[in-house]
Amino acid sequence: MTDEPGSPREGDSRKPLDEGSHKAALANCGTEDEAVRAVRDWIAAEVPAAWREAAERGGPSAVRAVRRPERYWAWYPAFARSGLVVPQWPAEYGGLGWPRALARAAERELARHHLPRLNPLGLNLAAPALFEHGTHEQRLRFLPKIVANEEVWCQLFSEPGAGSDLASLATRAVREGDGWRITGQKVWTTWAHLADFGVLLARTDPDAPKRKGITYFLLDMRQPGVEVRPLRHIGGEVDFNEVFLDGAVVPDSLRVGTVGEGWRVARATLSGERQMVSGTGSGGVDRIGGSGTRRLVRLARERAEQGLPHGWDDPGTRHRIVRLWCEEQIRGWTNDRVRAGLTAGLSPGPESSIGKVHGSELNQRIQEAAARMLGLAGTAWEGDPADYAGAMPAEVRGMLRSRANTIEGGTSEVNRNILAERVLGLPKEPDPWEGRPWRDVPRG
Repeated sequence: MTDEPGSPREGDSRKPLDEGSHKAALANCGTEDEAVRAVRDWIAAEVPAAWREAAERGGPSAVRAVRRPERYWAWYPAFARSGLVVPQWPAEYGGLGWPRALARAAERELARHHLPRLNPLGLNLAAPALFEHGTHEQRLRFLPKIVANEEVWCQLFSEPGAGSDLASLATRAVREGDGWRITGQKVWTTWAHLADFGVLLARTDPDAPKRKGITYFLLDMRQPGVEVRPLRHIGGEVDFNEVFLDGAVVPDSLRVGTVGEGWRVARATLSGERQMVSGTGSGGVDRIGGSGTRRLVRLARERAEQGLPHGWDDPGTRHRIVRLWCEEQIRGWTNDRVRAGLTAGLSPGPESSIGKVHGSELNQRIQEAAARMLGLAGTAWEGDPADYAGAMPAEVRGMLRSRANTIEGGTSEVNRNILAERVLGLPKEPDPWEGRPWRDVPRG
């Protein structure tokens, strides 16, 4: 039996490497084999033994059983320092400068050990806008801290009167000296209660057409004038918030792109968001209620072993799971196409809406299938009525949470319009207010 690359061998004369040496070894990889060996060496040296053993024994579910979230957060800086969180990013921003082939080879090794990226809104929403439209100074200031999870991000786009029609937003930014003063309200802001910074769209010219008078800013969430109020989910947890901005200040150095061209900058963020919530490998809906169809298979087998209905021995159950598995593979391939475009230097485009529409609706079907397998146990359960969420089965919580998938990141209806117009080339719906000043456009 041959040794795996990077595995310790009896009589091996190599000396253990310190963290700096591992980083150098990773940075100097030129082939996929070298990348695999370096990643395996890094995993052996830096990932705690209990986590590695659990991964080898039972995969992600076994890892979650032995690794508490707070322990992972405390360990995460080691992951960030390695450059493996974002291996294709330039080294000066926290990556390794790897080409796509090396990054994918590394990801296959990392996936076995269930090492999710923290700060997904920073990685997937703020970073694309900074790469495409930010200054070098802005990238140096923010990207390494995003990678290290030292500064957590949120997105301040949607408003009570500007959800599906985001361009009608009313939050104002008024120039004051070397900065801007922000007044308005945002809503459905994921993780705003945890965030240090937020990407913000605000109106800087109410006399311009609605898409021309918007500017893109980076807002410090930990300042006077920013109030965050949580919005509790039907499952009991808090992810979303409403945010009130009353004279919050943004220095002009934290403006991204040209004044009045924020809509163009926002498209990079919106495409990144659609990709993030579209599933496989993107850090999105897979985090909700488990790991897709793998979890369905595990649940079905457990039910069969316990002699319960809707288990793996039921042909109808197997048929539903296999159909969903096929869809999941298609979703993954679509996401691969988007990532390939990003690697080639292309901006996220309308194709990201394909994965978003399909991925969000697929996740709802997967979560519904899991809840359906519970039968009557999914409609009522024992527990303290004052803590209904705490006693709720995980499958039910996942099903309830998934109802938001077709709304967050752009509704399925809006994304289908994007596909119709920008992919299929169909004519846009007529807008009688096209080109009129924003202040003259009716708003609901």
